Amino acid sequence: MSQALLTDLYQLTMASAYWSSGLQDREACFHMFFRRAPFGGAYAIACGFDRFVEWLEDYQFDEQDVAYAAGLGHFPAEFLDHLRRLRMRCQVDAVAEGTVVFPNEPVVRVQGSIIEAQLIETALLHFVNFPTLVATKASRVRTAAQGDTVLEFGMRRAQGGDGALAASRAAWIGGCDATSNLLAGEEYGVPVRGTHAHSWVLCFEEELDAFEAFARSMPHNCVLLVDTYDTMRGVQHAIEVGHRLRAEGHELIGIRLDSGDLLSLSRQARAALDAAGLPETRIVASSDLDEHRVAELKAAGAPISVWGVGTRLVTAHDDPALTGVYKLSAVRERGTAWKPRMKLSEDTSKASDPGVLQVRRRPGFGGDVVFDVDLGCAAIGRDLLEPLFANGERARPMPDARRARARAEEELAALPDEFRALDPTRPYPVQRDPLLLERIETLTAEARA
Repeated sequence: MSQALLTDLYQLTMASAYWSSGLQDREACFHMFFRRAPFGGAYAIACGFDRFVEWLEDYQFDEQDVAYAAGLGHFPAEFLDHLRRLRMRCQVDAVAEGTVVFPNEPVVRVQGSIIEAQLIETALLHFVNFPTLVATKASRVRTAAQGDTVLEFGMRRAQGGDGALAASRAAWIGGCDATSNLLAGEEYGVPVRGTHAHSWVLCFEEELDAFEAFARSMPHNCVLLVDTYDTMRGVQHAIEVGHRLRAEGHELIGIRLDSGDLLSLSRQARAALDAAGLPETRIVASSDLDEHRVAELKAAGAPISVWGVGTRLVTAHDDPALTGVYKLSAVRERGTAWKPRMKLSEDTSKASDPGVLQVRRRPGFGGDVVFDVDLGCAAIGRDLLEPLFANGERARPMPDARRARARAEEELAALPDEFRALDPTRPYPVQRDPLLLERIETLTAEARA
C-alpha cells in the first residue's frame, strides 16, 4: 500500500507551487531538531529511523494517490504527472538510532531537490518524534528503577496498533527489559513477558483454585496476581502454591501487586514470603507507574524488584509530544555554493540556525558543538550525523532494535549523572561554533536592516 500521502496537504501545495514557479531543480537543506528536552530532563534518545527509511525506500505516488490528489482541485495535470515519476533521491544524514541527543542540535539533515526535501517533513517528524519520546521515557524509568527489571505493559492503552508496536520497540531501546506485546517480539526480537490477569482468577470459584490451575499449566512461568480480592490473603494463597511448586521441582517466580498502597503491601508481602521460605520469589508492581512513582517507592525502600509500566510510558503521559521541528537552512542552484537561510522570530526560541549543519560531540560528553560544514569546526570530537539514505536506498544497514538498545545503554552509562538525573539542575551544553555564531549575527543584522 502506498504511503506517499502520509503527509500534510500544505506539503503538496508547496511542492506544486515550487514546480509551477520553476524551482523544482533548486536544492535545499533542512534539519530536524527539537527545542526542549521532554519530561523536564536534559536529553532524549533518538529513535524511529527504521520506519522512516522504509517509507523513503517505498516512496511512490500510485494511481490511486494521484487520482485522490487530482480530486482536490488544487493541482495542475502536469504537476500530477511529476508526482507519478517522483522517487526519493535525497541525501539524508542522521544520528545513529539509540544516540543520546540534546535540544537545539540537528538530529537529521536532509539535502536534495526542494520538492523532495519538502515532502519528507511530515513523515520524518511522524516516524521519529513519538518513538524518541517513548524511548526517552523508558530510559528515565530505567534510571529510577536503579537496576531492577522494567517491563512494558502498555499495548492496550497505546494510540492504535501501529502506535503500540512503535512504543514497544522504542521502550525496549530506551531500557525496558521486555514487553507484553507479542507482535513486537516477533517483528523486532523484543523479549516478551506475561502471565495472567484478574479474569483468570474470576473464572474460578476460589482464588486458590485459580492459582493452582495456573501453576500446573505454567510451572516455569508462574507469577501470580494477588489483588483480585484481598491482597494479603492472595499472598498467602500464592505461598501455598509456591510450596507445591517447589515440591515438584519448580519455583514461584513472583507475585504481582496491581492496586492499593504499593509501599505497605510490598513490605507485608515480602515479610510473608521470606517467613514462608520463599525469599527468591520476586514482587512485581504495576498500577499507573512512571519514573517519579518508581523513584518515590525506591527511596522509601519498597521491596519491589520488577516494575510493570504501561499507560504512562506508551502515552508519554506527562509530556505527550516531542518538540521536534524541521527547518530550511540553506538553498542553492545545482552545482553552486550553498546560500544560508535562517528563520528569525520575536520569540527567540523559534529561531533556526543557517547553513549545512553538523554536530560534533567532545569526548566524554564534554559538550556538543553545532557547526556549518562549509565553515568548519576546530573542536575535537566525533561528528554525529552519518549517511542514512542516498540515491534511493539506505546508505548503511539499519541497526536492529538490539543494537540500538545497546547503543542507548552505553551512551546513558557514559552520560554524567547531572544530565541523566530525572530533574537536572542545568541543561547539557550545546554550543554554536564561533564561525557559525558570526554568520548568525551577520544574517540577523542584514534581515533587520
